[in-house]
Amino acid sequence: MTSSTVHVPVVQAADLSGDLVLPEGAQSVVAFAHGSGSSRYSPRNRAVAEVLQRAGLGTLLLDLLTEHEEELDEFTGELRFDIPLLGRRMVAAVDWLAANPETDGMPLGLFGASTGAAAALIAAAERPDRVTAVVSRGGRVDLAGDALGRVRAPVLLLVGGHDPDVLALNREAAARLAAPHRLEVIPGATHLFAEENALETVARSARDWFLRPDPELFHAGG
Repeated sequence: MTSSTVHVPVVQAADLSGDLVLPEGAQSVVAFAHGSGSSRYSPRNRAVAEVLQRAGLGTLLLDLLTEHEEELDEFTGELRFDIPLLGRRMVAAVDWLAANPETDGMPLGLFGASTGAAAALIAAAERPDRVTAVVSRGGRVDLAGDALGRVRAPVLLLVGGHDPDVLALNREAAARLAAPHRLEVIPGATHLFAEENALETVARSARDWFLRPDPELFHAGG
C-alpha cells in the first residue's frame, strides 16, 4: 500500500491538499468530499476510508478549502456552505485523478458527507463519463439542486433513522434523481453516526456499493 500527500490545483486558489492511499493492485479509487467545518482529517471519513482500503479500493481524502480559506472561514462561515464552489473543487479533484499516472483510467467513486455530498453529486453530474458511483453519508443532497437530475452514476443515500430532517430532505432529493439509486436508513443512528456500529454499517454499505454489487441492487426508489 502506498500513501502520499498530494496537491490538487484549482482555479483562483492555492492547491488543495489531499491524502492519496492506493492499496497494492488497486483497480479503482474513491474521492471523499467532506462536510462543512470538516477536513481530510475527519475521523469518521478516515474510518470509512480504512474499510475501503482493506477491500482494495484507493482513497483520496481532500481538503475542499485551502488553509488560508479555512482560517478566513472561521469568522465568516461562508465558503464551507458555498456549494457551487465546493462542487467545482470536486470536479477539479475528478480531473486530477483522471490525469494522475497512478490513477488514470481507474473507475472513480465519490463519497460525500453532509454538504460535501452535494458537491460530490455536482461533480458526478459534470463528469458523467468518469464518475461510476456515488455514496452520501448523512448528506445534504438537496443542495445539489438541478444537478440531481443530471447524475448518471448509481447513488447510495445513507441516512440515520434518528436524523428526521435530513432523512426527509434525502427522500425529496431521491425523487429528483434520474440515476439508479437506493436510500438506506441506518436504524438508531443520528446525524454523525456516533452510535455503536452505525459508522461500521455505513462503511460496509459504501464498500459494497463501490465494489459494484449485482446490478439488481441498483434500483430507483427506497
